[in-house]
Amino acid sequence: QVQLVESGGGLVQSGGSLRLSCAASGFPLDSYSVAWYRQAPGKEREAISCISGENGQTHYTEAVKGRFTISRAAGRNTVYFQMTNLRPEDTARYYCATPHDDAYCEGFESPTTSDWGQGTQVTVSR
Repeated sequence: QVQLVESGGGLVQSGGSLRLSCAASGFPLDSYSVAWYRQAPGKEREAISCISGENGQTHYTEAVKGRFTISRAAGRNTVYFQMTNLRPEDTARYYCATPHDDAYCEGFESPTTSDWGQGTQVTVSR
């Protein structure tokens, strides 16, 4: 069974850091592109980062570029999302997914996968 489980969220003060994890089971995550998304209450889901399964290239949207880092945990079937200099506007539920169930990040902003985890809540206080 294909499954993605997000963890690592929590409550942090503005300027603080968190590391999210995306653990996969049922398939080799290293062969797939993995993207992180977030959704704040009353807002649409927002794509924020992707790491390619083809060549490891990373992509970030302007909202998080320079503050967040996506990486793979070698041999653990897990992708990490290191978030630093957190701001109150980063408050959201964070999800990971394989955007198109392939190795590529192209079009990760509009994912077509049907496999989504429960997400992990990140709350940044002022």
